[in-house]
Amino acid sequence: MAKTRQKAAYMISSVAEQYEIHPQTLRMYEREGLLKPSRSDGNTRMYTDDDLERLEVILKLTRDFGVNLAGVAIILDMREKMSAMQQHFEQFVTQLNVELRDRVQTADAASKNSLVPVSRLKR
Repeated sequence: MAKTRQKAAYMISSVAEQYEIHPQTLRMYEREGLLKPSRSDGNTRMYTDDDLERLEVILKLTRDFGVNLAGVAIILDMREKMSAMQQHFEQFVTQLNVELRDRVQTADAASKNSLVPVSRLKR
């Protein structure tokens, strides 16, 4: 599997040659919903770098691990869901850090205005 990419979009014939698969295989992957290449004005399939990365995963699963296309679909779906969950988790942690920082700053400001310094009360 060649991994060098120089253009933004690739035609089906060049992708098939690059990955040593038949163009019909790429069409079948599209029919099964595993790949969704964009189309040119002339209705030619155009594969982006993201499509090629996804194709590499598909080929790894089918060639190296013997996963059938139904299994590949499930794995790809789970990968997308896990990626979305990771993004949500990172957003949550970021928001939590912002709120904690704000609370610490508010507590620091309140302690500066107290009659008895907070540092004396902590033991």
